[in-house]
Amino acid sequence: MTAERTDVTTPARDADDEVKTGFAFGISIVAAALIFVSGLIAVFQGISAVARDDLFVLGGDYVYKFDLTTWGWIHIAIGTLAIIVAGGLAVGSDWARVAAIVIASVSIIAEFLWLPYYPLWALLIIAIDLVVIWAVATWKPAEEY
Repeated sequence: MTAERTDVTTPARDADDEVKTGFAFGISIVAAALIFVSGLIAVFQGISAVARDDLFVLGGDYVYKFDLTTWGWIHIAIGTLAIIVAGGLAVGSDWARVAAIVIASVSIIAEFLWLPYYPLWALLIIAIDLVVIWAVATWKPAEEY
């Protein structure tokens, strides 16, 4: 009786194995980069509103009028949270997907209310946040493939 020897070999790694390592890929990296940029811009926008109130000009009365320093701190808070969420998206965290949609939605509302102060900039950030929401909402994690 001869014992048959069977070699156990590890199968070659394919592209799907790379996806399942826990790190984000593809569209989630795009969403992470966009929300990071949006958050960074919001932080800089907030710093400039806090540091120099005379930088922004408001024409006429506005229903949602706040002091520019208040708006600055709101933008700094939203931007900081967006940067943290971008880090979570970059590593593929589930909590970051939900948080990214929430933060981008809150950012859209804040930028809409910010329109009278800096309209073109606010519209740019609204567009970026809409792309972030789309990218995160259409992203399918590796486990679903």
